[in-house]
Amino acid sequence: MKITDVTLTLFGWENIPPTAYAAHTGKFSGSSTMGLLEIHTDEGITGHAFLGSAYYGANFDGPNLIRYLKPILVGQDPLDRERLFHALWRRSRTTTVRTIGACDVALWDICGKVANLPIHRLLGSYRNKVKAYASSMILDSAEAYAEEALHYKSINWAAYKIHPPHPWQEDIRVCEAVRKAVGDDYLVMLDAAWSYQYPEAVRVGQAIQDLNYYWYEDPLHDADLYNYVKLKQKLSIPVMATEFPAAGLDSYAPWVLQSATDFLRGDVALKGGITNMMKTAHLAESFRMNYEVHHGGNSLNNVAGLHVIMALKNTEFFEVLLPDGAQKYGLETDITADAEGWVHAPTGPGLGAAIDFGLIQKMKLGVLS
Repeated sequence: MKITDVTLTLFGWENIPPTAYAAHTGKFSGSSTMGLLEIHTDEGITGHAFLGSAYYGANFDGPNLIRYLKPILVGQDPLDRERLFHALWRRSRTTTVRTIGACDVALWDICGKVANLPIHRLLGSYRNKVKAYASSMILDSAEAYAEEALHYKSINWAAYKIHPPHPWQEDIRVCEAVRKAVGDDYLVMLDAAWSYQYPEAVRVGQAIQDLNYYWYEDPLHDADLYNYVKLKQKLSIPVMATEFPAAGLDSYAPWVLQSATDFLRGDVALKGGITNMMKTAHLAESFRMNYEVHHGGNSLNNVAGLHVIMALKNTEFFEVLLPDGAQKYGLETDITADAEGWVHAPTGPGLGAAIDFGLIQKMKLGVLS
């Protein structure tokens, strides 16, 4: 089998609701551009992936994918995923990790279709379902967070995670309101999205550990290893870092060696695909750490992340970033939790996702090839 062509169909995404998660995103809304990546083969099997998100359009990354990564793939055997993964990573200085991740996902999709198995079966399935947790956008008041947390508790989701409004004093008030609303036993987490200086991070961390929060995510700048080490020494609540740096496996080593985080974190867009996620998850496992999968930025990335979760022992949840209108687009049927809060493993070959090709054709803006 050989790869004969690589194309990226750009298509529009309209009516995205006003949404914000942190200062680095600002409030975004309106429209974006998505990309359907197709890796074609001489045996008629095509691998698919999505590129782009509501926040960052595929029109920014797409030309680099075609210019720098397509020549690496055309003429190659798509089943040589490990070799191609390393070849793609050698282009990481001329393209983006998001484009590498999309190519890797599409290669895994081909492999699953060839074997007529879901990707998680090829990875080695550990489970067939996982609990969902709700991950908030920035809301207008402490009361709004409390009401939303109560809703997800009422429909049996495993936990509720806060993206707070800032400054840090208001964040503590939000955390107090949510804990009071849901009671002492429901799992709640705080994702500060890299917004604090060290003294603020200590104050917030001490407040939420007294409130029995489950983890404390990204309080400091994503590269502030020095202060993460200091922060962990001050707190008993588990600290989570390593989500955002768009880098390879070796970028995790200093975090582990300096005990700067209690979890490792990643997704296919920020870490370069399923292949690198599995490498990282097994690195975490060797240190008895969990690898918690981050929301993937688009619907098909989330399907890819779900396959990884199904193949791991050392992960606990499936993250659902709210609101749906800023996160779900391009599939006929998207991932949903059942009445007990479980998300179930895909069962179709490859990614096993029902891509809405009719929508993509209707909203098509052009094809890069």
